[in-house]
Amino acid sequence: MQADLVGKAEASHELDRDEIAALLEGKGTDDMLFAAADRVRKKYVGDEVHLRGLIEISNRCVRNCLYCGLRRGNRKLDRYRLTPGEILEMASKAVSCGYKTLVLQSGDGGLYSAEEITRLILAIKKLDAAVTLSIGEKSRDEYQAYREAGADRYLIRIETTDRELYEKMSPGMFFSNRIRCLRDLKELGYEVGTGCLVGLPGQTPESLADDILFFRDMEADMIGTGPFIPNPDTPLADAPGGSFEVSLRIMAVTRLLMPDINIPATTAMETLRNNGRMTALQSGANVVMPNVTEGHYRRLYALYPGKICMEETPAHCRGCITNSILSIGRHISEGYGYRKHS
Repeated sequence: MQADLVGKAEASHELDRDEIAALLEGKGTDDMLFAAADRVRKKYVGDEVHLRGLIEISNRCVRNCLYCGLRRGNRKLDRYRLTPGEILEMASKAVSCGYKTLVLQSGDGGLYSAEEITRLILAIKKLDAAVTLSIGEKSRDEYQAYREAGADRYLIRIETTDRELYEKMSPGMFFSNRIRCLRDLKELGYEVGTGCLVGLPGQTPESLADDILFFRDMEADMIGTGPFIPNPDTPLADAPGGSFEVSLRIMAVTRLLMPDINIPATTAMETLRNNGRMTALQSGANVVMPNVTEGHYRRLYALYPGKICMEETPAHCRGCITNSILSIGRHISEGYGYRKHS
């Protein structure tokens, strides 16, 4: 039965909710599923791997999500905010290392003014790099200003499309506003990235299937799926955490249903499994986001424990990931990594 579902998904790129949930349960078809996702990846997006340099510009956050180490209530975390000058210096070094896309990521909450972000976008575009923002919920006017300044992509994960679970995991936040953000970004012409957190307490195969169908219906351009890794300084410190295998299944099914999108091999996968990113690249993924943040700031962006490459320099990370990608028969893209619609 499940083998038939893999064949159906590869041939038609269509599955319903129950069929997706059945595949997410595994039951002996993982190798077949991952191989099918890899074939679809090769057919629609090729053997290029897009590298996107991640600059973690601030770990300050006004939100209090139960699963996140950056949550407002975590008093054990030393907070930082890079100056625009520091950000541009890191961006310039990353471009000199060959990165064609830079991702500015921070906690949520208006820590930089709209004018500061706009100036950063304009300056980075002058370096001949695409700009991705991952700075949380903003007004439509702010999103429009960033887009007009040249921002290319925006990442805002929904984590779960189960409204009740979303609002339980993120006290004080509203599911409807997250949807509004995603809708505004699409209408403004961004390439939109979103995704789910795999293994949240109360999550089910059916709710994860709903996540995948939501991504498809909203025509997202990039989908990131990563396992929930409990942080000891959060209310979910003792929760069981997410599964590498389930995360990989979700990623593979997403590739089968949305064959031409960009899918990252996430750092959280590598945290749970040695060479997890290479496994993901061989199971449907085509993007890697190496950290190009410098110095002790890497350790302070503590979403979860055990993050990889905390002591490495950006140049070393670039060389290491390049060698790993070449070792599996793939090559580094020399372009900006825009989605190529089929």
